[in-house]
Amino acid sequence: MMFVKTETRRELPRALRPFRHRDYRLLVGSLALSLCASGLWLVAVAWQVIALGGGPAQLSVVATAFSAGLVLAVLLGGVAADRLPHHILLRGVEVARVICATVAGTLAVTGLLQLWQLAVIGFLLGTAEAFFFPAYSALLPTLLPADELLAANGVEGSLRPTAQTAIGPALAGVVVGLYAPGVAFLLAAGIYLVALFALLAMRPVTALPSAEERRSVLHDLGEGFRYLFQTGWLFATLAFAFLYVLVVVGPIEVLLPFAVRDQTGHGAGGYATVLGAFGIGGAVGSLLVSNWRLPRRYLTWMLLCWGLGAVPLAIIGLTGWLWVMVAATFVVGFTSAVAMVIWGTLLQRRVPARLLGRVSSLDFFVSLALMPVSMAIAGPIGEWLGVPLTFIIAGLVPVPLALAAIAFWRLPKDELAHPLDTTPRESASQDPESTLSAHRNADSREPERH
Repeated sequence: MMFVKTETRRELPRALRPFRHRDYRLLVGSLALSLCASGLWLVAVAWQVIALGGGPAQLSVVATAFSAGLVLAVLLGGVAADRLPHHILLRGVEVARVICATVAGTLAVTGLLQLWQLAVIGFLLGTAEAFFFPAYSALLPTLLPADELLAANGVEGSLRPTAQTAIGPALAGVVVGLYAPGVAFLLAAGIYLVALFALLAMRPVTALPSAEERRSVLHDLGEGFRYLFQTGWLFATLAFAFLYVLVVVGPIEVLLPFAVRDQTGHGAGGYATVLGAFGIGGAVGSLLVSNWRLPRRYLTWMLLCWGLGAVPLAIIGLTGWLWVMVAATFVVGFTSAVAMVIWGTLLQRRVPARLLGRVSSLDFFVSLALMPVSMAIAGPIGEWLGVPLTFIIAGLVPVPLALAAIAFWRLPKDELAHPLDTTPRESASQDPESTLSAHRNADSREPERH
């Protein structure tokens, strides 16, 4: 009598399904290393400026140089992501990071580093960074089936606060304390190099555009802007984000330490605790949403998470208790991360693949463009209206903005007409790579414009 052996495979939790794919594992491993090195770099730069005899003004020069490189190059980064192989762009970014960190570390340990050189290196790093995010966003849908993108974006959202704001800075504190900032620069270069090796091990998956599809850079930029203005859900979300960043970022970045000091009586430790709660909330929100299915009302959910999720900022303006501020920033970080993961997945699901790099860069540009403005006006407004009232306004204004975006652009009708929660869930017994090919073919059509 013969017995037929049947193999049963347990289905992985939703958050872990992207890790079945070899190239995704390499990509996310590289991303984790790069984020850790970037967090290490940020702390080492601050202490290097101090070691050179500089203060807040000098550190601001270096930080501004990085931001300038990022803002000036981010739209070109989007064009490059739609014209060049994504893996080549990501490798180029890591090479630039390795070179910049190595040069800075070598100059520092030999005593030759000057402030202007650090600013130039910061500008080059910012320019390289501008090419990373559009290429990463455009590459992800070529590695994973559509129903795993939400989980992958959740992984990325939890990695950023964990690696860039926790592990990297903690490692920098140890290295700078034991040795010197220059040694931390060299360690960052080494970590970037390992991240590069992971990218080199990936298989090329991006096809170059044909000769008929190639246009000038200006034409490509114009095409991206035309798609933005002709696509209702995209324009509505970026218009909301434009105002949201202006209202919310400045109070958090500039006025929060004064709220902690003046309203609770706590010092730097209290401020660090409140700020840390924001990062922890973001990590938890990203991790949890990676286990969810994309909601049917994805546009409504996303904008309400941003709009209603900002309300706890008003509580900061009303409370004198540190633990209440901690809870408030945790909620803001949590809801903001949930919205960001949905947003990243939405771009990858509804934007045509040939435009995804440019649209991602436009999204990045909108956020970057008004961050400095928001931080510049937050201080004067806080002095004029008072810090508590400024936080109350920052917490309440996003609510009508979100509701207006939902209603004016008829987003509930749009999301029902373009459901994203109906992708068939692949069987656990299927081969991930063969199933991915089927998903790519199913998602290759261009979405309708509204």
